[in-house]
Amino acid sequence: MNRRKAIKNTLLGTGGLTLLNSFSTMDKLIGPVGNLNVGIQLFTIPGLIDQDLSGTLEILSEIGYREIEFYGPYPFSAEIAQKQWAEMKKMLKLQNDAFFGLSAKETSKVLNRNNLQCPSMHTDIITLRTNMDNLLEGVSVLEPKYLVLPAIIDINTRKDREAYLRLAEEFNGFGRKMSGYGMKFVYHNHGYEHADLNGEMGLDILIKNTNPDYVQFELDVFWMKAAGAEPTDYLKKYPGRFKMLHLKDASEEFRFSGDGGTPDQWMAGFPKMVDPGDGILDIPGIVSEGQNSGVDHFFLERDLAPNPMDTLNNSYKNLIAM
Repeated sequence: MNRRKAIKNTLLGTGGLTLLNSFSTMDKLIGPVGNLNVGIQLFTIPGLIDQDLSGTLEILSEIGYREIEFYGPYPFSAEIAQKQWAEMKKMLKLQNDAFFGLSAKETSKVLNRNNLQCPSMHTDIITLRTNMDNLLEGVSVLEPKYLVLPAIIDINTRKDREAYLRLAEEFNGFGRKMSGYGMKFVYHNHGYEHADLNGEMGLDILIKNTNPDYVQFELDVFWMKAAGAEPTDYLKKYPGRFKMLHLKDASEEFRFSGDGGTPDQWMAGFPKMVDPGDGILDIPGIVSEGQNSGVDHFFLERDLAPNPMDTLNNSYKNLIAM
């Protein structure tokens, strides 16, 4: 039995007829979406890759996805980051870390075999601050262009304008070091960057005070809308600074209960997420503006999708329709 059939049978064992219907349409969806670089942030489907990374990557390729964005921690992440993730794994009922039983080199071979690329990888600020040499050496086999910081949990690190200026200086330093490996540092918005700091937003402070030669940004459309800001406005305001989009949609309007700076506020948004193109957000307009403003990579990211195969196929189909 080949790998695709093996993982198909495994998934059918847990998902039943719904997944069978998803696979029945797979052959119709193969191929790139126009001139978009369509990818997926793997936090959309952690349960699938936890079962079988190689088999899942094969399926993603068959559907038509061409780019993969990994989330950490990795074997070469800081020890404290790995320990923190161990607690999260229990909550998510996962068994493995990236690369889910494979080495980085083995993962690279699987990507190549399935015509997949890894332009971007998420990491954490502890590793960036304390273990970057090992991180850069470790990820280099996958040849990413970008290493992404997805969020900053410590409120003291982002409490006021001066704190954001210190972050901008630190981000420039991260990017300068990464440049020796042909990579750039990227920051991913998560909501709190739009709290009013005496008439200025944290995200604007970061963009204005970082060097585009070293630092770029990844725009998450759902979290930006949840913070009360408009993705198209930021794409127009800062052409060339957002190189990646995270695409997910909302079933209804969702706003953070506070400043969007704590995991409980993020988790409150998970039930409101739907596949890009199935909700109330203007995903076609955002994608179009992204193309105009220099976005190079468009990643599906519906955090912890409850029906992963349905989301994979439906999201790809929606992007084709756009």
